[in-house]
Amino acid sequence: MDGLAAAQPQDSEDGAAARRKLRLLTFSTLYPNAALPNHGVFVENRLRQLVATGAVTSTVLAPVPWYPAGVPGPQAWRRLATVPALEQRHGLAVHHPRYLAIPRIGMPAAPALLFAAGLLAARRLAAAGHRFDAIDAHYVYPDGVAAVQLGRRLGLPVVVTARGSDVTQLPDYALPRRMIRWAIRHADALIAVSAALGARLVDLGADPARVTVLRNGVDLAQFRPPADRAAARARLGLDGPTLLSVGHLIERKGHDRVIAALKLLPAAVCLLVVGEGPLRGALEAQAAALGLAARVRFLGGVPHAELAAVYGAADALVLASSREGWANVLLEAMACGTPVVASPIPGNDEVVRDRAAGLMATANTPQAIAAAALRLLAAPPARATTRAYAEQLGWMPTSTGQLRLFEHICRANAAGSARPGGGAAAAAGAPQAAPMRV
Repeated sequence: MDGLAAAQPQDSEDGAAARRKLRLLTFSTLYPNAALPNHGVFVENRLRQLVATGAVTSTVLAPVPWYPAGVPGPQAWRRLATVPALEQRHGLAVHHPRYLAIPRIGMPAAPALLFAAGLLAARRLAAAGHRFDAIDAHYVYPDGVAAVQLGRRLGLPVVVTARGSDVTQLPDYALPRRMIRWAIRHADALIAVSAALGARLVDLGADPARVTVLRNGVDLAQFRPPADRAAARARLGLDGPTLLSVGHLIERKGHDRVIAALKLLPAAVCLLVVGEGPLRGALEAQAAALGLAARVRFLGGVPHAELAAVYGAADALVLASSREGWANVLLEAMACGTPVVASPIPGNDEVVRDRAAGLMATANTPQAIAAAALRLLAAPPARATTRAYAEQLGWMPTSTGQLRLFEHICRANAAGSARPGGGAAAAAGAPQAAPMRV
């Protein structure tokens, strides 16, 4: 035990729980930083909303890769060399310990390397007087595996959030699958951001009683319809029907399918693509080859705080991803009054459940995407109706569910309940939230 754990407040004699703030150690490589400010912003957003309840504080450990100078590696990793060891983001202290990351062959070793870096950083925090009640980990592999190891070493309960490919794709590899199954057995509680991911956790061996589905939410104050939509469109030079595709420029986001779909739509329709990534050159070449260079504009990476103006100016967001956990861009667009066309993959159907939200494509093909976009552009819902739909999807229910879950596992841990093969939450029979519906 390394001195980070602390006893939890017990219920008073009149049954009212003491209200000392819970102290979380948030652990994930998916967290924004000075070099990549949009990286893992969905993790930061959820944490900020939880801290805003006033019931929780958090210190963030967001390890970043380190490798020897001169060794080839992804450009993003090279950019991370500029990330400071400590930065303040939205009032939260974010520590960036370095861990050794080996391009192409480092996947099996990543949990152990993250654990080593995390343990060293945690011991330094302990030496500085920090104490924590629980670990809040995001992404099951490798982050969650390392976090569960940290919890066992430090005597802290661990909640791991599954977010997408960590349980839909990485378990296809034999060694990661074994470690993923170990982590979900030994975590005190598991959160899935969609019912589909919750079911996947159970398929991988999780006890259903320890899986809580807490969807992502949307910041309704930040993402809202523009006060003057005509002016927002004029600033972007828009004078006709406009589609929007937002996300990293990587294969699974399906920007290529959206560009191919544009070819099947009337010539007046244009497309804005927001995001950075390795496929930008290929996507620009695709647009040129299809004769769409004048109808497709690549805006690059737009700061998260400036996205609302782009969403609000567009007539529809198109998400053609092949995999998602819970697609935040759908919520953000709808909160800005912009309806969506979404690929028919697990998770998206939990977001787009009403015509006010937009349409689900019948297949994730250019033809089906084009057909859905044409229908939506021909008869869009009122933008106020789309905004009203999004207003049901704010963060408060998710923050409340998190808070209840953390409080319960901390009480169980303080009471000395047997850890699960096992988690304190399971031993105490923690009540689990039902899957949240939009």
